[in-house]
Amino acid sequence: MSHLVKIQALFLSSFLLMFGGGLHGLLLAVRGAQEGFSTLALGLIGTGWSAGFIAGSILVPMLVNRVGHIRSYAVMAAIGAITILLNLLWINEIGWIVMRVFSGFCFAGAAMVVESWLNERAENSSRGTLFSTYVVVNLSASTLGQLAISVMGVAGMVPFVVGAIAIIGAMLPTALSTQPQPTPIAATRINLPLLYKTSPVAVVASFGVGVANGTFGTLAPVFAFLKGIPAHEIGYLMSVPIILGAVGQLPLGRLSDHVDRRLVIVGAGLLAALTGLVILFTGASGWLLTVLFGIYGLSAYPIYAVAVAHANDFAERDQFSAIASGMLLTFGVGLAIGPLVAAFVMGPLGPGGLFAVTAFMHGVIAISAYIRMQLRRAEPREPFRPLPLPLGKNTTSATSVLDPRANPEEGDEIRV
Repeated sequence: MSHLVKIQALFLSSFLLMFGGGLHGLLLAVRGAQEGFSTLALGLIGTGWSAGFIAGSILVPMLVNRVGHIRSYAVMAAIGAITILLNLLWINEIGWIVMRVFSGFCFAGAAMVVESWLNERAENSSRGTLFSTYVVVNLSASTLGQLAISVMGVAGMVPFVVGAIAIIGAMLPTALSTQPQPTPIAATRINLPLLYKTSPVAVVASFGVGVANGTFGTLAPVFAFLKGIPAHEIGYLMSVPIILGAVGQLPLGRLSDHVDRRLVIVGAGLLAALTGLVILFTGASGWLLTVLFGIYGLSAYPIYAVAVAHANDFAERDQFSAIASGMLLTFGVGLAIGPLVAAFVMGPLGPGGLFAVTAFMHGVIAISAYIRMQLRRAEPREPFRPLPLPLGKNTTSATSVLDPRANPEEGDEIRV
């Protein structure tokens, strides 16, 4: 606990950053729909975020190595706040797509700075507690950011200003921290052939979850708005799958410690696919839609964390970070593609068409995992660890080095 107190500034920065990020993401989707943006434009806003996030994860380490963690974080937070305010001043489809690229870039950079800083401050004896606390902080902040929309609504300038204030405030704890800055971040090294050789299931799962999560996270609020759900209620609706997704990680993860993890992936994938099809074909609304959204989050969100654990079962400890980086890149590509594909599908199928995309991808994940079960036996040998949610919105490759299973030794180079 005393060690956590010493790095409370980093947790506070992460909380404010995630609060602003959760608020901003939901705000753009709902406000964009209110402004009459096309479904394609709303999908491209999600794609722009993912593209910027990937670019930031790759390029920001060079900035950190040049000017240090504190200055880099301040730059990322400042530009991130500017983009939110420009969204308010420039309400235009093209403008929002472009601004969302910058927002994703800055958010990835800020998150990476915090995560690498936390990693260096962590001791092996407290790494597990640190990792779990980081997960809770991120989840709580992101959920509260979305719930804030339910209080403020999306009309006017207030939600944009509050989001900007939160992100600007995120730079204050790190700027005032008396803790020494960590060593420079190493350049990204990603080995996709190693990932595929280690676990083909992990490649399919990370890409498929990326497509599904990108589709759901970006366009589910639009789906809710087009179904006539009031804007102030959408925040509550979108918080349900996130919370249940986090709750579902631990029991499904612990179950995967005792059975073939791919069996858990098959079950979760089939349930998520079935839930998507029910929403698509039944036109559910009201409390039933809320329940279905909850079941979706409970089954869909834990898949990625179980897939990471499955990949680590076949990896050496010094490969954990490389495996996680490869999965995050594959996930990010899917995250960028998903909203764009779903936007086209929603044209002929209507708002519920996004669930045709999620159901298809979860079906592919389940089928591929089942096929691999017939080709290779597997026994879980590495303990399951939960991951921050929602995936892709607050997880960078630096997160992997916080995992206590990686157990980096003092003086080792941090690879992100």
